[in-house]
Amino acid sequence: MERFDIIVIGGGHAGAEAALAASKLGLEAAVFTINLDTIGRMPCSPSIGGLAKSHLVKEIDALGGIMAEAADETAIQYRVLNTKKGPAVRATRTQNDRRLYESAVKSRLERTPVHMRQTRVDEIAVKDGRVVGVIDQQGDYYAAKAVILAAGTFLAGLIHIGDRRYPAGRAGEEGSYELADALKRLGLKMGRFKTGTPPRLHRDTLDLAALDRQEPEEDVMPLGFSSSRSRLAQLPCYITRTSKETHRIIREHIHLSPLYSGAIIGTPARYCPSLEDKVMRFGDRQGHQVIIEPEGVNTQEVYASGLGNSLPVALQWEIVHSVPGLARAEIVRPSYAIEYDYILPTQLKRTLETKAVQGLFLAGQVNGTSGYEEAAAQGIMAGINAALQIKGLSPFILDRSEAYIAVLIDDLIMRGTSEPYRLFTSRSEYRLCLRETNAIFRLSGRAYALGLIPKERMDQVQAMQAKIEEMHAYLARTTVAIPADILPQKADSGGKIVLERLLRRPEIHIRDLAHLGFLPPLPELVSQEVEVGIKYAGYIERQLKEIERFLGLEHVRIPHDFEYYALPGLSNELKTRLSEVRPATLGQASLIEGMTPAGLQAIHLGLRG
Repeated sequence: MERFDIIVIGGGHAGAEAALAASKLGLEAAVFTINLDTIGRMPCSPSIGGLAKSHLVKEIDALGGIMAEAADETAIQYRVLNTKKGPAVRATRTQNDRRLYESAVKSRLERTPVHMRQTRVDEIAVKDGRVVGVIDQQGDYYAAKAVILAAGTFLAGLIHIGDRRYPAGRAGEEGSYELADALKRLGLKMGRFKTGTPPRLHRDTLDLAALDRQEPEEDVMPLGFSSSRSRLAQLPCYITRTSKETHRIIREHIHLSPLYSGAIIGTPARYCPSLEDKVMRFGDRQGHQVIIEPEGVNTQEVYASGLGNSLPVALQWEIVHSVPGLARAEIVRPSYAIEYDYILPTQLKRTLETKAVQGLFLAGQVNGTSGYEEAAAQGIMAGINAALQIKGLSPFILDRSEAYIAVLIDDLIMRGTSEPYRLFTSRSEYRLCLRETNAIFRLSGRAYALGLIPKERMDQVQAMQAKIEEMHAYLARTTVAIPADILPQKADSGGKIVLERLLRRPEIHIRDLAHLGFLPPLPELVSQEVEVGIKYAGYIERQLKEIERFLGLEHVRIPHDFEYYALPGLSNELKTRLSEVRPATLGQASLIEGMTPAGLQAIHLGLRG
């Protein structure tokens, strides 16, 4: 019988980060997965980052995770999104070589003390309410002090293509059915969601000249603090739109879609609808965007984002051929929908440990989320907290003012989710203070204190912070003649201006000051942080005051056995919800659906006695 400190079930984005974090903290961690060749797999879009998601990637990087480094190593396109909007919502996105990304993740696991075992786990062994190990498909028992479940879409997975249904965790991979039943026997409440993936096409069969070409962007900062930009060839994407003919085909055959025939019972995501849903719900639109994304430098396979559906394969060919530029396209992998079980996340603590079973942690899509980045963020937090629990140390808890990771976890465990959860910047009350560019400064100190990053890395971060402070002081004290190059209407007056005041002007950027010789060459991260700090100083100060008020609520602890039903001033609905969720702080209680200022005051008064 093998013994480990922590067994991680699943080798996807959540599982990899969980195992590596636990290993860094000195624990014997093992990854159990059905197929070792699929560790780090990107089953949907071959990309990392994007709106709000890049914030998570950079927070994972700040905590010593590997997602950002693997993305930079395998990037075949960089883009910055929302450049015309404020710094809080700007986001980096990489297009990645799918196969190389998998290799980058697996090789990082293989270069650490993490153990890897190819087997299917069918049962979590529990004794006296605590995890003691797992049992695999052969009936072999493996002892463990904690288990992290990161099974993705594999729990009772069911693929739909037209009227065809077959069990699978992903296309071509077996699912996990015994484990889904075992979790129910442990008393965990389960739900069912639906997701899907679009068809893959052969690039040489596309009329690329008829598509809009989207070039990679230059001079985009890497996702990882310590990594450099990819050395791989940078490839374009191509954009087209569905046609009236596309919509006609779908409308006339909508009864063949399992989404509309009633075959699919799992809830889909509203923010990422299938093509059938787009056509049926938004029928007045002339077309819906389709993005052709490269899957790698050594393959002609491309990802047809926007064409995801669950119609029969013969109809998928008709749909693809009705799109401008795709009249001769060959489908190499059809689109499909997949249903799977997830655990209702309100059954979790802030550490991602289940309330029902001590030592059982959950991370990723099993908690009702969607997206590689959301999964990886949960994985690293579950790995850290499982390790700290075994070592008898205090848990690692982030709050909403510190990180998007905390926003994600708080939303899940306090509010639950009625559809696959995706993070948006709008979910954060403090997004101006939680920019993707300052993640490394927000979280490195916490990571270093835990032992997740080395001293050399911490020294680099502190040196960069010192440089930012130095530049702020320099700009505040340095006066220059009003430059004719950028303010010709005022330069003739012969007046002078403080650089900080000059940079506050909306039409002036820090690169302009550098071009005029007012500033020395600066790292891009320093430049961005200095400019944002000066241009948005008033807004940031206001948000910091809001954070102070929030932290006042966060510091008010609520006992786990607090009796809400005895409190006057709370509706019966709130009493029931609070008793089920059991918030740990007044700050968490404020997130409960339907909570009011009067309700918070009632709880606060009740705590005072």
